[in-house]
Formats: sequence, structure tokens, C-alpha cells
Amino acid sequence: MALSLRQKNDAPRSRYIVGFILSAVAVALCPISMWLIDSEVIAGGDTRWLTATLTLGIGALVLYLVIQFKARFADPLILPLVLALNSIGLAMIYRIDLTTNAQAGASQVMWTGVAMAAAAIVLLFLKDHRALRRVTYISLAVSLFLLLLPLIPGLGLEINGARIWISIAGRTFQPGEIAKITLAIFFAGYLSTHRDLILLAGKRVGPFRLPRFKDLAPMFIAWLLSIGVLVFQRDLGSAILFFGLFMAMIFLATGQVTWLVLGFLFVAAGGFLAYNFISHVYYRISSWVHAFDPDVYNQVVGGSGQIVQGVFGLASGGLFGRGWGNGRPDLVSYSNSDMIIASLGEELGLIGLGALLMMYMLLVSRGFRASLGVRDAFGKLLAAGLSAVMVVQLFVVIGGVTRLIPLTGLTTPFMSAGGSSLLANWVIVALLIAISHSARAPQLVDTFEPEESSDTIDLDSYENDGATSVISRITDHNNADHQGGAVRE
Repeated sequence: MALSLRQKNDAPRSRYIVGFILSAVAVALCPISMWLIDSEVIAGGDTRWLTATLTLGIGALVLYLVIQFKARFADPLILPLVLALNSIGLAMIYRIDLTTNAQAGASQVMWTGVAMAAAAIVLLFLKDHRALRRVTYISLAVSLFLLLLPLIPGLGLEINGARIWISIAGRTFQPGEIAKITLAIFFAGYLSTHRDLILLAGKRVGPFRLPRFKDLAPMFIAWLLSIGVLVFQRDLGSAILFFGLFMAMIFLATGQVTWLVLGFLFVAAGGFLAYNFISHVYYRISSWVHAFDPDVYNQVVGGSGQIVQGVFGLASGGLFGRGWGNGRPDLVSYSNSDMIIASLGEELGLIGLGALLMMYMLLVSRGFRASLGVRDAFGKLLAAGLSAVMVVQLFVVIGGVTRLIPLTGLTTPFMSAGGSSLLANWVIVALLIAISHSARAPQLVDTFEPEESSDTIDLDSYENDGATSVISRITDHNNADHQGGAVRE
């Protein structure tokens, strides 16, 4: 037996040159869009476009260099996709500032720099994503702490009926955005360790195997967290996001429909209780069902004016949009945060909005690709969970704007005004980059060397690390494609 280095990816230099060029193009989208929005304002001496471009450009260069030194085998498409989304988001917030005389753009540029710096720090100091598995239960404790922070008198802040913010030195921050990362780490650690018990223990009823009560503990925790957010913080969006994260991860871990059925029952029970006993949820659902009722539209508390104006904005955009700077986002409240999708749809049209959704789809697909490629179960579940949380968040946001589901107030990742959301999503990107590096990097494997054969056998494929049920269902031909690349030491 001898040690062999199996090159899963050679990381050709040309691929990363292309990645650098794509990143530069993504950064350039910001000033180009701002010039298209109102070139006269910029020609008159407005320098906000320059500040935004420099922040994005310097941050992109720093991240690119960090990736080259710390994660050079990482997926080269993740960074350009995120930069493009962030650039367009900054341009749209700048455009709304011009119409509403708001000042969200300067704050968003500042938070962009902070978020990109945080992503670089994560990549610099996280040598191996598997180290996060050691803090599984610490992550749960941190999640609970973060969710309780807004309830502390004098620290928590209530805005629009929801108590999900804290105020520090005059600036607001939403701890729940960080909590979705720590919860993903906890779920990934717990499920990768206890997956076999969840799958095999319990009674079988027909085609289904019912899990034991003690194995339901994580679901009860997720359900109670969601209900707690609804009851004490009165935030429907975060409740859906946290529970959706857990349901996605447990299905990816087990592949059992039973968990989805149980999850639906929990959601139905929680939704019934919330609708009947929590006024905030009642108004949300009422404004969704009866959006075009004049009494509901003009209602001071929980009215549907925001939803209806957003729908009309999307409709006026049509197929090709009204063009940068030609829409009326000022008619929609919170057009730069909760309703930024409606603002973008009005000015870019269905085609432009579809292009943005395609970029999100590519970003999420790269996250799932990293999940498929990494060898340890914890990394698989963490990458899949972090990718899934973006899907859930996008579904909740776009579903609310288009009246598919009740409007919840969640932010669109990388685009909506909101520093805590931007920071959390850039940290998620850093974790996905780190995991994709582990998935694509060369690996040391054991090889047998018979007298007449030098075939390489990857003993790591026999590792009993609780490989996940859904995301590990790939054929072995991907690994076989690289077997010929073994290099003897």
C-alpha cells in the first residue's frame, strides 16, 4: 500500500482568470447601472457611484486574493454571481434614494464593505469546515441567545409591529440573520451524527417508519423556535425561514417523506394557533386574502396597500420593463427592502427579473454542487442547508410580493437594504466557498499496488461518516473519472 494524491480538479489557471474577469464585470454593473439611472445627477458631481464602485472593487480584489491563497480550488463562479447581485442591489437602492430622498444607499455601501471583510476573515481563519462540527451544541445555544436579544428591554427595538431588531449606538441590527447560520451548523452537526438512529429506530406503519419521540427533539426545537418568534417577536417571515431550514435539512439527511408530512402538520397547527391568537399574523393573512377589498386596502394597521401597489408595479413593468429610472418605486412603502423585487420588476421587466432569478439559481446550484462533492456528511448537510435557506428566503420574499403567500417582510439576499441580512449572506457565501474548496481540492488516498496493476482504490469511499440519503445519491462514475490522475509519492 502506498500513498497517492488524487487530483479531483487541476484548478487550471485559465479558469480563475475567467473568474477574475467575471468578477470585474460584476463590479462594473454597479456604476454602469447608476449612470443609466440618472447620468445628469452623476455628471453634476454626485460621487455615490464612485464610493459604491470602490467599495465593491476593493472588496472583490481582497476576496479574490484570499481565495487564491486559502481556497484556490473553490468554485470560481460563486464570487462573481454574488458580486453581480450585490452590484444591482446597490444600483436599485441608489435609484430609490433619488426618488424618495432616503439615505439607505450610503448605509448599504458601508455594510457591503463590512460584509465582504467578514467573508474574507472567515476564509482566512476557517482552515477546515469540519471544525464547525465541534461546536454543534454551542451553535444551538448561540442561536437561542441571538433570538432572545431583541426581547431584552432597552436593547430590543420594535419596528412595524415586529420585535426582531436590536439597537446599538444608534444603529439597528437583526440577530436572527446570524441565527440562521448557527442553526444550520447545529442541524448539520446533529443530523450527521444521529442520522442512522432517525432512519432505523422507530415503528414501521405501512410504507412509513415513524421516528421515536426522542428523535423528534430537533423538530420540536425548530417548531418551538418558530412559534416563539411568532409569539414574542411577531415576525412571520423569520418563523417560516427557520422551520423551512430544518425541514429542508432533515429531508436531505433522511430522504423520508414522513418528516415532510410531520412538518406540514406542525406548520398547520402553528399557523392555526397564530391566526387565531396573534393579531400580527391575522392581519398579514387577512391583507393577503382580501388584498383588493377597499376596507382592507385603506386599513391603517395591517392594510394591503403595500401589497397591491407592489403587484401593480410588477404589472406595469411588463415583459421588458419601463427602464432604469422610469418606474415609480416611491408609491410602494419599503420599496428598497421588503419590496425591492417589485421595484426591480417594474424597471427591468419580466425578462430582467428572470435574469436575476437565474443568477440566484446558479448560485444555489453551485452550493449544492459543493455539497455533492465534499466527502464528509457534515459538510454535505451544511452546504446543502445554507443553499436551501437562500431558496426558502427567496420563495418567501417573491411569493409574498406576488401574492402567492402572505407578505412576510424578509429581505432579498444581497439586494435589499439591510446590513444584518447582507452580512449574514456574505458569511454564508464564505462558508460555501470553503466547502467547495474542500470538495474540489486534491486528496491523499490509499492505493494498493499489485504486481501487474497499479489501479488506485480510494479507501475514503468506505468511510462510515453517515453519508446523507438524498445529496449522496450520485453515481461513482464522477470519482472514476479522476482515478487515472493519481500521482505516486
